[in-house]
Amino acid sequence: MIHCFDDCELDRAKVELRRAGEPVAVEPQVFALLLLLVENRDRMVSRDEIVEKVWDGRIVSESALDSRVKSARRAIGDDGKAQRLIRTVHGQGFRFVGDVRETAGRLETSPPEHPAQQAPPDAAARPSIAVLPFRPIGELGRYSAIADALPDELIAELSRLRWLFVIARGSTFRFRADAPDPADVGALLGARYFVSGTVEVTGRTLTVTVQLVDTRDGGVVWADRYASKVADVHETRSTILARVVAGLELQIPLHEAHAARLISPENLDAWSAYHHGLQHMFRFNRSDNAAAGELFARAIAGAPGFTRAHAGLSFVRFQDAFLGYVPDVRAAARDARRSAERGLELDPLDPFANLVMGRSHLLDGDLETSAGWLERATQLSPSYAHAIYARAWTHALSGHGAEGKGDADLAMALSPLDPMHYAMAATRAFGHIVCGEDVAAASWAEAAARSPGAHVLIAMIAVAAHELCGAHARAAAWAAQARERNPVISQADFFRAFPFADVRVRERIARALAAHAL
Repeated sequence: MIHCFDDCELDRAKVELRRAGEPVAVEPQVFALLLLLVENRDRMVSRDEIVEKVWDGRIVSESALDSRVKSARRAIGDDGKAQRLIRTVHGQGFRFVGDVRETAGRLETSPPEHPAQQAPPDAAARPSIAVLPFRPIGELGRYSAIADALPDELIAELSRLRWLFVIARGSTFRFRADAPDPADVGALLGARYFVSGTVEVTGRTLTVTVQLVDTRDGGVVWADRYASKVADVHETRSTILARVVAGLELQIPLHEAHAARLISPENLDAWSAYHHGLQHMFRFNRSDNAAAGELFARAIAGAPGFTRAHAGLSFVRFQDAFLGYVPDVRAAARDARRSAERGLELDPLDPFANLVMGRSHLLDGDLETSAGWLERATQLSPSYAHAIYARAWTHALSGHGAEGKGDADLAMALSPLDPMHYAMAATRAFGHIVCGEDVAAASWAEAAARSPGAHVLIAMIAVAAHELCGAHARAAAWAAQARERNPVISQADFFRAFPFADVRVRERIARALAAHAL
């Protein structure tokens, strides 16, 4: 993706800023800061989140952060007085306020089998659809979650339909323009159709408009308008889902849409808290992860039988354990398992609950049990990108490199702009390492580690992959960065997170890391 604004182009794939077509030299932290602000331009980005994402949570001074903001403004032709593009929210954070247009880009240094160039056969065989976040009209107040909640749950339910290739939320929710260009949506997401809509709340009346658009010619395939009481939002959601499937009218009869299970709590406040929690959870940083946990707990308090709120809490506690966000990682792992088990008790057929159960077993290094739960999640929801990515991870760690590469490709095709794209690419690197394809592994690991948001373990993957293929200088550079980000990082941390079952693969990686004192 290339973000275009003013006379600038911010090229995520090449990690490059251009003005008037010419490259502008910027430090990596400045580029990461610009990308963070531009991709989250629908909201203010707090100073804490900037530190978490750009500095990996390390302690930095206020002056260091302000210096990077100043450099970012200077690089794009802005300044602290004018604030044409980057606006300061005093004492809180910053927000990008320029008009942005996205266009498709290509990573020229990527491996030839990169999914942007060669989509999995399964993707081409099925019609593809993207559901964009709905646009709020006016102030929605306490109902603000509805504009994201309706499309999020449409994605979840449409993903159950085996004939449909559904682009994941992590990619589609980057499109928040008032009038998205169908050609851009098609090019950037690889989607044949997209669903967009608006939400308005007047008193206790909810009005939702929805349209289904063909990205190839921009034609509106179907459109409708719904007005109901806010309390009847779940009936409205069910109706929209059925109409979307009817609008596609391809390979299945309408009754298959009606078979999709629509389990939601009656408590609207709990439902809103859950979807506000998702907004924080998908930002993948320490402070937002904590905020998501609080919101999921609030949803459970309001609706104890709400399956996905329990699953969301499990997802949060997994992140706490896996990335060491909390001192007691074993307690976090136990909490992740308990919340997953509770979700499955309430609804054993919920794909999210099955996903988090599979992830919880990864924390114990139990790859076989994890694989079973993840396989079940993808059977229940064939377009579930995060479950497919987690399955790719399990395949690679279990020694099944080819299967891991295939699932990583499918996950990236389902969600080409996902905030966890770096992790999917790193998993692809693991697949190549397992297969002994070290040059390809190094290329994928390099792309993953260069991506904004990649955590320190991704840098260690780059160390191992480059050392294995003989690129000792690149391996040393990534080792230095890993130690800078976490001076006490070690092999023990790496293999606790990535418990390779194949002793030979584990020994190869261990020797590669040891060559750089890791």
